[in-house]
Amino acid sequence: MKSFLSEFANENPIMFSAQELSGFSQNYKTRLGSGGFGIVYKGELPNGVPVAIKVLDKASDKQAKEQFMAEVSTIGRTYHINLVRLYGFCFDSTVQALVYEYMDKGSLDGLLFDKNQRIEWVNLHEIAIGTAKGIAYLHEECHQRIIHYDIKPGNVLLDAELFPKVADFGLAKLSNRDSTHITLTNCRGTPGYAAPELYMPYPVTRKCDVYSFGMLLFEILGRRKNHNPNLSEPENWLPRWTWEIFEKGKLSELLEHFGIEEENRKKAERMAMVALWCVQYLPDSRPLMSNVVKLLEGGIEIKSPPNPFQHLVSATRSLSPIFSDSDYSVSRD
Repeated sequence: MKSFLSEFANENPIMFSAQELSGFSQNYKTRLGSGGFGIVYKGELPNGVPVAIKVLDKASDKQAKEQFMAEVSTIGRTYHINLVRLYGFCFDSTVQALVYEYMDKGSLDGLLFDKNQRIEWVNLHEIAIGTAKGIAYLHEECHQRIIHYDIKPGNVLLDAELFPKVADFGLAKLSNRDSTHITLTNCRGTPGYAAPELYMPYPVTRKCDVYSFGMLLFEILGRRKNHNPNLSEPENWLPRWTWEIFEKGKLSELLEHFGIEEENRKKAERMAMVALWCVQYLPDSRPLMSNVVKLLEGGIEIKSPPNPFQHLVSATRSLSPIFSDSDYSVSRD
């Protein structure tokens, strides 16, 4: 840890003291939320900039240290308008914390799954595109490729104007630009969003983030959790239900059921098809995130996706590619 901290001492983000963080937060007066990582408090830098201070649990725990280093070494080296900015951090014997820009509207899951919230479809479409741009930057534009491993609505934060930014890099991993595969020593991601290869003894690529993003798109379309045990089949699992409706050529009816108005259904149908491409069982069948952005924006003609869930009914399972990145699109506008 000592050498790790010294490497970042003269760079952004800034190393803060425990006393400074206490001052920024008025002794941790306002709590914003909590999770398995610890507690997030609202604070303010001396220049008046509002911040979110994430105080990690168990500062001496090895896993907490690994999470801390993952956050600082990934998001601390990058800057993109669709990534939450890390202003600084603190690591001493009493406090292990990360200081982020404050996002007024909280996380996307709060807007999607709270029945008291109402958000226009146009905003949701822009949130999807902005999130895709942030992930594409991590995968394809950084000096070192970054795989996030935990893309989900809870890790997409929104500012006062509902502008989306990808957050929470505690599971992220750096890789060299020419590295196509990464070997993991333990499983990562959140069940329901994590790609199937994360649970198998196979090499993992950036395509695991593409899968998770696809699962996020289904939840944007339905404004509901992908899995709802209170519903009967096939409605209880939204991704497969979407495929079955799509296969019958009745996707517009499903979107109407979701409350998407007719004027927005063309873009919503495209989003549903992009989601089906993203969650293909075989990693090499999923598009690159840069192409996902173009598909969502309508800049690439989109082909009809194959069944992403064929493996669930097929006796033969394989991770050998049957489609390539170019198969889902045939031309540019």
